[in-house]
Amino acid sequence: MDKIEHIGIAVKDLEASNPLFAKLLGVPHYKMEEVASEGVRTSFFESGPNKVELLEATSADSPIAKFLEKKGEGIHHIAFAVEDIVSELARLKEEGFQILNETPKKGADNKLVAFLHPKGTNGVLVELCQEIKANEGR
Repeated sequence: MDKIEHIGIAVKDLEASNPLFAKLLGVPHYKMEEVASEGVRTSFFESGPNKVELLEATSADSPIAKFLEKKGEGIHHIAFAVEDIVSELARLKEEGFQILNETPKKGADNKLVAFLHPKGTNGVLVELCQEIKANEGR
């Protein structure tokens, strides 16, 4: 894993949370995006070399809606940048980690993503992110 790519924070309302995080981080969000397959709308902030992703549910049965119902607003996941997500998933599976999606899928911010089950990572949902290159049409 190369670096922490971003920290994902579940919020009830992006319109209310964007100004709060803009004041907190001292910068406006640079991108908003919907990922329909995950039932989520996202907003990204850059703070130095780091990113924060705010996540708002767009459907009542989405993973973010379930998280908010169970735990309320707060840190949802930590994402790590990887160069080769398929190889990293294979390595982690061999190490005994439970992979939530065996095949990476398109996520927000031009990334291929996959998640590790929090039961095997001390309760932390871990996301792997690989930048989608121009010739990768996944």
